[in-house]
Amino acid sequence: MTRLLMFVWKILSHRFFLWMLLIINILGTIGGYIWYGEQLSITSPIFYIFVPDSPTATLFFSIAIIGWLFGKNWSLIEALALITLVKYGLWAVVMNILALMQMGSIGFLGWMLVISHFAMAVQGILYIPMYNMKMIHVGIASIWTLHNDVIDYVFGQMPIYSMLSMYMSKIGYFTFWLSIACITLAYFVSQKRLSFAVKNDSL
Repeated sequence: MTRLLMFVWKILSHRFFLWMLLIINILGTIGGYIWYGEQLSITSPIFYIFVPDSPTATLFFSIAIIGWLFGKNWSLIEALALITLVKYGLWAVVMNILALMQMGSIGFLGWMLVISHFAMAVQGILYIPMYNMKMIHVGIASIWTLHNDVIDYVFGQMPIYSMLSMYMSKIGYFTFWLSIACITLAYFVSQKRLSFAVKNDSL
């Protein structure tokens, strides 16, 4: 089992794989910001930075990958990437499943969102051995994350799911505790880095 994990890690941490992952995340980030274009067009400029949650998460991760490729750990960016990738990846999966239950179908685009956002969360967890964050970084990332929840559910800037609008208070409650769970994950990562391979072997 250990050999298998080390083999998988050798692939995940290889420079070629990281470059490919960077390109995929950059393309996903651009596509995500375009996706939010309609909502941003009706959003007050003061809230722009808080509306496109998922593409901002993949932007953080893209910056973290660039750091790894150049032998750097940008700890705050890594903390932001881990928390937001897992949070918004799982959040979108749950929202689309709820939309499926509400409407009976979410179509090809809906399932594409489920798969792509689940992959977001998975990649955030898979690269735990690369993160080098401390409590201060987790603390700052936590403030960003919880502040974003306030902007979304107090100031009404959450992603628009018209078929779920009647459940916004419940979704906001769920989102808060999802944030706490992801912050807790980052805390444990900061206290004891989880590693099953030597990260510099393939970089």
